[in-house]
Amino acid sequence: MRMRTSLIYIIILVFFISVIPTKKGITAPGVSAQSAIVMEQESGRVIFGKHEHEKRRIASITKIMTAILAIESGKMNENVVVSKNAEGTEGSSLYLIANEKIKLEDLVYGLMLRSGNDAAVAIAEFVGGSVDGFAYMMNQKAEEIGMKNSHFRNPHGLDTHEDHYSTAYDMAILTRYAMGNEHYQKIAGTKVYRSPHPEEKWDRVWKNKNKLVTGLYPYSTGGKTGYTKRAKRTLVSTASKDGMNLIAVTLNAPDDWNDHISMFNYTFNHYELVKVLKEGKLRKIEDTFYQNKIYYKHDFLYPVVNDEEEQIKVKISLVKPDSKKWKEATDIPVPIGKASIYLGDKLIGEQSIFFDIDSMPESRKSFFDWFKSLFFTFLGVELYG
Repeated sequence: MRMRTSLIYIIILVFFISVIPTKKGITAPGVSAQSAIVMEQESGRVIFGKHEHEKRRIASITKIMTAILAIESGKMNENVVVSKNAEGTEGSSLYLIANEKIKLEDLVYGLMLRSGNDAAVAIAEFVGGSVDGFAYMMNQKAEEIGMKNSHFRNPHGLDTHEDHYSTAYDMAILTRYAMGNEHYQKIAGTKVYRSPHPEEKWDRVWKNKNKLVTGLYPYSTGGKTGYTKRAKRTLVSTASKDGMNLIAVTLNAPDDWNDHISMFNYTFNHYELVKVLKEGKLRKIEDTFYQNKIYYKHDFLYPVVNDEEEQIKVKISLVKPDSKKWKEATDIPVPIGKASIYLGDKLIGEQSIFFDIDSMPESRKSFFDWFKSLFFTFLGVELYG
């Protein structure tokens, strides 16, 4: 009898435990991809990762690097003469004609929307002098922005080199960098683009291959598709909702469209973007020299889930004031300090702190300084040098 009663109590207890909502019991999204990541764009926080640091072939998402280098070249309005080498590039094509002249900007649209491999080669030859020269530029940029597990050998991502690879994490880093450029944002999010055809009266019309952008996902803002026989399906996409901007990357993903939708919805449903630091002057500063005189240039936003906001701490570090040396506004160090932001014990960001030089009182000249100025003025030094 006692055993039966105990069993009933156990069943009741298990039932109540199962129905009580738990804050931390959030199920991560399931994805078909071999490697995947979701990154919040502003902070760089990795929301979800699956083998995100594993090196893999990346196919045409390579062209994100090609596009941003073309944009940063400052030559977008210049004409490119298409080479025979570019015309003959295998795979997806804009059907460029050797010796035709086409604006670099048009090539970048064709590169991103239709994944033109011929456009990639034409861009590489124009911006980098040659395909090899452009590959060198690609690797320089990768190193500059922190892509530690990537190596580029061509501008299109075709399986022509064994040492052309990246990771889901690195491609998110690249996309985060590229999305900081408004011209890139516009191109990557364009649904349809028209480019003049040199041999015909009609324009070339390119529709974006990214189905998320063209209607499959309402919050989509851009991205790049990719496929080769060895890399399989690769996809980079971006999405924005309620002020939160996300980057998703999948490598070798049979069901990539749904993978990205699942990862985006998971993040939008469970994470909130909070303002940790507010643009403007810092309050509650004990040092009288700095009171109402130091400020942040911009907000610091960070995505959090559940009770994480309560775990965020900010540590302020400021240069010790030096009244003997800081006589003029130009004597004040720039920046004057920094804010270190922690989530628990983990450093999640740093933000510079600046001194408001307009709040610094004008220095008073000593009698000697006044006399010296008057003396040199009398001699005509200040007037004539």
